[in-house]
Amino acid sequence: MPKYKITTLGCKVNQSESDAIAKELESCGWLPAGDKEASEIFIINTCTVTQKASMQSRQAVRRAIRAHSNSRIVVTGCYAQTEPATIRKIKGVHYIIGNADKHRIGEVIATDQNTANGQTVSICNDIRQAQPLKPAFTGVTGSRTRPFLKIQDGCNAFCTYCIVPYARGPSRSLPAENILEAIAALANAGYRETVLTGVHLGHYGRELNPETRLCELLKRIERSISLVRVRLSSIEPLELTDDLIARVAGSSRFCDHFHIPLQSADDFILEKMGRPYRAVDFINLVTKIHCRMPDAAIGVDTLVGFPAETDQEFTHTYELIRDLPITYLHVFPFSARPGTPATRYPDRVTPDTIKKRCAQLRELGKIKRLNFYKQFIGKRLEVLVESTRHTSSGLLKGLSSNYIPVLIDADDDHKNQLRSVRVEKLGGSALMGILL
Repeated sequence: MPKYKITTLGCKVNQSESDAIAKELESCGWLPAGDKEASEIFIINTCTVTQKASMQSRQAVRRAIRAHSNSRIVVTGCYAQTEPATIRKIKGVHYIIGNADKHRIGEVIATDQNTANGQTVSICNDIRQAQPLKPAFTGVTGSRTRPFLKIQDGCNAFCTYCIVPYARGPSRSLPAENILEAIAALANAGYRETVLTGVHLGHYGRELNPETRLCELLKRIERSISLVRVRLSSIEPLELTDDLIARVAGSSRFCDHFHIPLQSADDFILEKMGRPYRAVDFINLVTKIHCRMPDAAIGVDTLVGFPAETDQEFTHTYELIRDLPITYLHVFPFSARPGTPATRYPDRVTPDTIKKRCAQLRELGKIKRLNFYKQFIGKRLEVLVESTRHTSSGLLKGLSSNYIPVLIDADDDHKNQLRSVRVEKLGGSALMGILL
């Protein structure tokens, strides 16, 4: 039977979609190729959220062409959607399939004859006309202990720096009934946790008929299924409502972990970014979460070096993060994306300044993360043991509800199980513990 391989760049949504692509291919008679096996097709699921991500996508395509010269090369994902003409210039690409059609890669390959004649097949339809989410394209496969379940796609926000609405199209949500069916299937397959993910997760359900909200979905999940843990991916500040916080805080079903895009803590920069909140809103939100859930992990995205960001405006961001009970940071340098308004903004920050500011925030993030971990030394954590071992130590890896990595000296029988662990010490970038 024909074999395939997939490599994935970018976000959790992309990773979820790669799993779904695999599922679709296998339904068409394809099998996954092993690490050292040849494959008839090699799929690169690309990202373009930053210039660096676009560069890495091109590099991944070229590596695949060199290493898999006998494979048909398929480029899909956000970079394929926004820059098909650029990809077409790379000799050796057989298919360019945008986000609107990535769910039917198997069908395209099965019916196409053009690549046999040396032609590049490009299918990049208007993402603004994207169809409702398909339940069949949300299924999860693969080896992850905590599979991602995409329940929403697209974004209507159009922040001035962001290419995502142009790559993903308008917001679309999966009906709750389909989500409950998917989660029940995961529980029946032996999974203990899933991560609900989306491009604009907090916008879930607003275009459905009847309209609904993420909080209502969580209420139905809590009542309807037996999966032990459900984790939320990134949610915008103004969409992380009091009701949503209360729903997560009031149930052991949901992980005590929030990831919230901040981007900047300077009001002038936030306004230029097209972000709908101000620094005080973010302060109030994080304070509220911490008061209600003191052990919760709170992750934050920051965007450094937006046009006209001065040292003082950067300091506002640095000091807000320093002073709030934030657990960890994802730090991104500003990247001008063609087609977005910020590309035309004057007063660009120099690359050296951006690099320096990113380094400062990353160091702060490291300090805050380790300080958060240290609070749990000597305490008990419920840890989901992963299916792979830590590369250097050989110890089993696990993850707590509040997003702390824990290493355990135990046998393979504990893999994909929830285990009580007493934390003994800090070991590098993780905690180390013993089974109770």
